[in-house]
Amino acid sequence: MNSVLALNHYTAEDYLATEALADFKSEYYAGEVFPMAGGSINHNQIVINLCIIFGLAFKKQPYRVLAGDVKLHTPGFESFTYPDVMVIKDPPAYWQDRRDTVCSAVLVVEVLSDSTKDYDRGDKFAVYRQLAELQDYILISQDKIHVEHYSRQAPQQWLMTEYTSLDAVLTVAALATDLALSDLYDKVALGV
Repeated sequence: MNSVLALNHYTAEDYLATEALADFKSEYYAGEVFPMAGGSINHNQIVINLCIIFGLAFKKQPYRVLAGDVKLHTPGFESFTYPDVMVIKDPPAYWQDRRDTVCSAVLVVEVLSDSTKDYDRGDKFAVYRQLAELQDYILISQDKIHVEHYSRQAPQQWLMTEYTSLDAVLTVAALATDLALSDLYDKVALGV
């Protein structure tokens, strides 16, 4: 995870006020503000591929696919994050009627970078697991074929499945959809 923006303890209100005026996005967790890592072409291509795949899959379903610019608030943790991609139920459950922040998601996807991968697998996932509606958490490597899919089996039980082949197909059972890794990694320059 990137370094803390400042050593001060921020309230959620301080964070939201600062975030509204900032030239860059940051995430908030337990009173600390963390600047977000910059994107890459591979990162953006994976996000676009996911939005196309999920957008088509859920076209006539009661779900919305959101990418990168909407905050996810996790109650009880005073956490505000910007998932790379998330799928929410329609209509959205807005946090305090803010149109830029939702407080539930069925699926969250993070595209891993060197600076965030430990946080995405650790503390961030621990926070996301507290979302009652969350059924699937997917972590995607942007420089090699490697996907980690965590699916909720019971309230405190998650099953992790790894995929390392372009021939693999990941099934998101809670949303009754499949994700072919060949589509996910389309136009992604691997090993570069």
